[in-house]
Amino acid sequence: MLMFYPEIKPYARHQIPVEAPHELYVDESGNPDGIPVLFIHGGPGAGCGKYDRRFFDPELYRIILFDQRGCGRSTPHAELEGNNTHKLVEDIEHIRNQLGIDKWAIFGGSWGSTLGLVYAETHPERVLGLILRGIFLCRDQDLHWFYQHGASSIFPDYWQDFLTPIPEAERGDLMKAYYQRLTSDNELQMMSAAKAWSLWEGRCATLRPNQDVVDAFSNPFKALALAKIEAHYFIHKAFLEDNQILANADKLAGIPGMIVHGRYDMVCPLDNAFALQKAWPDAELQIIRDAGHASREAGIVDALIRATDALARKLRNDTDQMA
Repeated sequence: MLMFYPEIKPYARHQIPVEAPHELYVDESGNPDGIPVLFIHGGPGAGCGKYDRRFFDPELYRIILFDQRGCGRSTPHAELEGNNTHKLVEDIEHIRNQLGIDKWAIFGGSWGSTLGLVYAETHPERVLGLILRGIFLCRDQDLHWFYQHGASSIFPDYWQDFLTPIPEAERGDLMKAYYQRLTSDNELQMMSAAKAWSLWEGRCATLRPNQDVVDAFSNPFKALALAKIEAHYFIHKAFLEDNQILANADKLAGIPGMIVHGRYDMVCPLDNAFALQKAWPDAELQIIRDAGHASREAGIVDALIRATDALARKLRNDTDQMA
């Protein structure tokens, strides 16, 4: 079973201004002359982590990470103004142009798969290939499953803690109730809601309990951006049309893709990936039989690294044949 590539440090870091007041953190690592690949993190609002550049062979890839608006090392922290899916797609194009890249591979998990798909459907001519994990189509049914009723039946003990900040009279629309608290002027109420929201996600992310994952989600700095930005996006249906990703899947034709999804993913159930693969036959779906949602589960790591290695071989062979 393949494990993460060794830890490496960026060879370049950038603070890239976009639409005010936002400034994006971007870093580059690996081989400056390698295959450009953009890592798109989840959430929205999670920011990049220390393992994210380790899915790629640093001798073959020019690895580009960025923190989306309002999270991680981008500023201002937890900012909702001008923070929507269309702006994030524009940001990705801005980064590509700033770094002088013609085409690149896209790698994303969970919300990163959502944003990666929307970007690829908007700019298919810029995408060399897609490697996606834990597919999240952001349909009404997907949001209802995790934030109203569905996963609540699998984790009723964790669900009780998620309900605690919300009075019983408001529990008929939990996303709305949380959004009101996460955008209130009451800082104690806001942080309490942020911690409960983020902890619910962290606890459900892995097949087997993983305290490291739970601790990462519980970090107050991360929890505030994650909860506030997620609630902002989800209350607005991710700023997408109904079933937008599947409806536009024909625009992905000809783009090679690998979809990796845990059989027991309780955050984004497997039907998301199944529906996507049916709409995008150029993609291969690999179901990991002993995994949930998180990118750091052993079976997920193995499949993703095999996918990045395979894409590098394909792209190099295609280049050699054209030479």
